Amino acid sequence: CTMPFSKVIFYLFYTSKRKKMSSSRRHQLKSLMLSIAKSRLEAEVIAIEGAKKTYMEENCPGPDLSGSMADLQELCKKLHAKIDKIDEERYDMETKVSKANKEIEDLKIKVQDLQGKFKKPALKKVRLSADQMLQALLGSKHKVNLDLRANLKQVKKEVKEEDKEPVGDWRKNIDEKAGMDGRKKMFETS
Repeated sequence: CTMPFSKVIFYLFYTSKRKKMSSSRRHQLKSLMLSIAKSRLEAEVIAIEGAKKTYMEENCPGPDLSGSMADLQELCKKLHAKIDKIDEERYDMETKVSKANKEIEDLKIKVQDLQGKFKKPALKKVRLSADQMLQALLGSKHKVNLDLRANLKQVKKEVKEEDKEPVGDWRKNIDEKAGMDGRKKMFETS
């Protein structure tokens, strides 16, 4: 691989737009790109493994095996006891999570069933008095009487005394209004 990878990509995409490339040249460039990509992937895998090794050496030093066989067996027993304890906790957590997930699914199914069974009734307009509204808000324990009329002052009506015409003989009154002269008088007096 004498040509850098970026130049191969540039050459492959930008020159193919200007002029037609022969199929042998295109296959040659593709194989070159694949070989470069393969070598870079291998280098990346090796770098990751090296990074893992250095991390483990820094953070997790190897066990001290200089002790006797009884010390090593004791260490193994402690490790196995810790592993068993962690496995039990993990199992307990898994069972709790599975139970919770099952309950959630059951509740979802119940909610869907209930939504299908019950239809919301149409709301009706209801007229409530002020007493009924306050009783609904405050509860049935508090009895509230809101009598707005009780607080009003009572005003007596004054009777206006109008000048009333003295009631006389009604026949004279009709005779006066009879004929054209009587009607003329009615218009003039009003």
